This record gives sequence, structure tokens and C-alpha cells, in this order.
Amino acid sequence: MYEFMSTGSLSSSIFQDAKPGWKKRIQIAFGVARGLLYLHEECSNQIIHCDIKPQNILLDEYCNARISDFGLAKLLLLDQSQARTAIRGTKGYVATEWFRNFPVTVKVDVYSYGVLLLEIICCRRNVESKATIEEQAILTDWAYDCYREGTLDALVGSDTGALDDIEKLERFLMIAFWCIQEDPSLRPTMRKVTQMLEGVVEVPVPPCPCLLYAAS
Repeated sequence: MYEFMSTGSLSSSIFQDAKPGWKKRIQIAFGVARGLLYLHEECSNQIIHCDIKPQNILLDEYCNARISDFGLAKLLLLDQSQARTAIRGTKGYVATEWFRNFPVTVKVDVYSYGVLLLEIICCRRNVESKATIEEQAILTDWAYDCYREGTLDALVGSDTGALDDIEKLERFLMIAFWCIQEDPSLRPTMRKVTQMLEGVVEVPVPPCPCLLYAAS
């Protein structure tokens, strides 16, 4: 793990002036997705990380991603699919079921991944306290508005790599919106997320991620 620490975290990479290019960011998104797939489905015991965020994604010099900091991770036994536990994680990346005393499943990691994916795409933090335009302060809300209005270029600015790959940009955004659905049952598994990222599985049009919250 130390070779990744020497390069730093995803947070120190995508939120700086010298950001990784579009292809590198795609590579990072794939790497994190595959890492979560391994934890959720390929370990001998299923693991819920519970704190997926840019600070906990380490990169090597080639932008290969590794998930770190398992201090909050939840281990599920073979006959378990969910657990009840106190709120854990980081504000902005925490799924709504934490606050509603619902059982916690791997879908909390899927939610956090969706937020992370938006940050990787846009190279900006989910909560931008210094945003000059109020509508852009919360990335998840602003990104969905841009998607709905067809103004994807606003999300990536002058990033020609992303603009020249607009179909993949839109697909990745749609995947992120599915991941951050407030109803955990609507969120895909990390296996399906990985397949959608690869283009193996079609990505349906996502509903507004905030509908459940707005109706409650």
C-alpha cells in the first residue's frame, strides 16, 4: 500500500489545478468500482467499506486506484446481507438510510461511489462552500440539472477530453445518478455498475435522485 501513499489520494489529485486528464479519470473510476465489487462480491466475507470518499482512494504514479482506510468497514457473515449500526461515514457521501434507521447494506457504498464518480467526472467537490452561484454549491443537484437540461459542457468546462467523449460522459453521469438514488433498492450492485461503465449493460434513463426525499 505504501507505493500508493507516496503519490497521494484522489482528493489531492482531482481538486488541484493540475488535474488528471479524462482518460486517467475514467481509469480511476473503473479502479474504484472494481475494488468495491471485490469487497462486496468476491471476498470470502462480504465487506461494506462505509467511508468511500476521495481521501480514501490512493493512487500510484499511473493513476491505478486502491481503496484504503477500512476503519469503519463492516464485515457481513455468509448468511447476512444487511446490518444495523450507528451512523458512520463522511458528510456528503453518506446514504440516506443511515439517518432513517434502515438496515445498512452494500448499497451505502454504491451511494458513496455515485457521489465520488460525479467528483471524478467534474473535478470538483460534492459540497462547494465557495461556489459563486448558489445552484452549483451541491454537485449532485447541479449535475442532475445540467444532465436534464442537456448542458453537460458546464460540468467539465474546457476539458476537451471529456467534451470529445460526450457519449461516455453522459453514460457515466447517468450511472452516477442511479447510484445516488435515495431508495437503496433502485441503486445497482457494484457488479452492474462495473458492467454499465464498461458499456456491456445499457444504462436506462435515471429518475431524479431526490424524488423520495422531496416527497417525504
